[in-house]
Formats: sequence, structure tokens, C-alpha cells
Amino acid sequence: MSSTPNNKKTILTGDRPTGPLHLGHAFSALFTAHWAKRLGGRFLLRIEDIDIVRGKPEFTAAIFEDLNWLGVRWEEPVMRQSERFPVYESFAERLHQHGLLYPCFCSRSEIAAEAIGTDPDGAPLYSGRCRHLADDEVDARIERGDPVQLRLYSELAIAMAGPLTFTVAAPTPLDRPQIRYARPELWGDVVIQRKDIPTSYHLSVVVDDDAQGVTHVTRGRDMEPSTDIHVLLQFLLGFGSPLYTFHPLLLDAEGRKLAKSKGSKSLRDLRAEGWAAEDVRKAAGF
Repeated sequence: MSSTPNNKKTILTGDRPTGPLHLGHAFSALFTAHWAKRLGGRFLLRIEDIDIVRGKPEFTAAIFEDLNWLGVRWEEPVMRQSERFPVYESFAERLHQHGLLYPCFCSRSEIAAEAIGTDPDGAPLYSGRCRHLADDEVDARIERGDPVQLRLYSELAIAMAGPLTFTVAAPTPLDRPQIRYARPELWGDVVIQRKDIPTSYHLSVVVDDDAQGVTHVTRGRDMEPSTDIHVLLQFLLGFGSPLYTFHPLLLDAEGRKLAKSKGSKSLRDLRAEGWAAEDVRKAAGF
């Protein structure tokens, strides 16, 4: 793992600028900032804006505005993933050179029709249809301009890595660490490079955690399953693994996770209704 200044612990929160922040985002940022302070470490904010379609500059500006309003302070400069596509591409190429990636031309409808189950997020599990395409067919389809993505040859990668573990401290980073076995096989041949951009969420966060010297990662419990893939990628790329903490999620009155897609009120909405920053911090438990 990359060195950390003065060997300080480094704890991270990442936000995606695909919509306004809500109370769940506030809780996550406040949780991470709180434990960075308790650990005497560095608190980093990362803008995870690889989604060039849904990501908007105004949403990025709103992240800074909302977190500043809450009193959250982070170390500068802020890493923006949209500025690091060549870096991710170079690490994907490293995997490709080791025979761990293969091109996939399947559409979403084809993937759904041939799914062999579902992954931990509930998405169709890829059948591996394109795994053994002949080189001449691949070349012809690329030359024709067919949209292509690169997938991880998971069976080969898992065989290369052997059993993998990661360390979790929950519900806080100061709790007794527990060793857990990773199960990347549950995810199948995940996408490493999407059709529209030369990276994916999994590749980007793994590369950036190492680049920033992150020692502690805090994420919501809903993100815990993806750690199985991250640990595998860390091994394949020669990175160390941070300590993970998966915090509880804030739920609405119906017991559902707060989400932009479900119409959860944004921090800006709450501010317009007269909420002070202290009110939001109290509602989030801080």
C-alpha cells in the first residue's frame, strides 16, 4: 500500500455526484469524520464521478457546499475520479496482460436472458458467453464498432489468488477486528472496464484507496458484499487491504434505505424547511 504521511491512519468517505445529498449521506460523512478524529488520522473526501452521464458539476459543487454547511472538514486536495481515467486504464491493462480480462459484447437484455443466477446486489449473474470468443471474431467486432466492455476472468483470478481474507472492525473502527473470508465467486465475471469509460466502480476505488494510502475504509452495510471483489483485485494488483468498517444505514418510515431514487429529502430541502446544521447532525446521531 502507498505510504501515509507520518504513518498516520487515513480514513475515507466517497461521494458520487449523481444527485443531491440526503440524511444518509450526512450520516456517512459525519461517521467517517468522527472516527478519523478519534483515530488521530487524516480524513479524505473523494469525488467518485466516473459516471459521466449521471454525474453533474452542480452536484459536485453541492457536495462541497452541504458538507461545509454540516461542519465537515477534509484534507485537500480532493481526488476526482473523472480526472484519473488514464491511471485506471493502466491498471486494467496490467490485468489484461496477465490474461485476466476478456472482451464482452453482450447487451443487457442478452445478459438477463442467459443469467445463471443473481449477484449479491441482485443483478443478473453473467453466463460467460463471451469468455472464449475466437480472436478473429473479437477483432472483427471491435473493427465494426460493436460496444465492448472488459470482464474479469474470475475463475482464473480466484485460482491464482487462493483463499483471501479481509479485516472488519464493527460497528466502529475501534472495535475488535474480525477476519472474514472473501467470496468473490459470488460475483462471477464482473465488469472491470465499462463500455463507455475505461474503468468501473470496483477498479477505481481499489486503485484510489492504494494511491491515497487509505488505512481505514468506512462504508454502509449495503456495500459490504462488494468487498469480496475489492480484496481479489487488491491481490491481483499487488495492493494491501485496509481495515473495513460497515456502518448501519438510516432508514425511512417504511424501513427502506434512504435513497435519491426513492425521493428522500435532500439536505438542501431540509435547510429550506428551516433545519440548522446542528439539527441534521443530531438527526444523524452526531
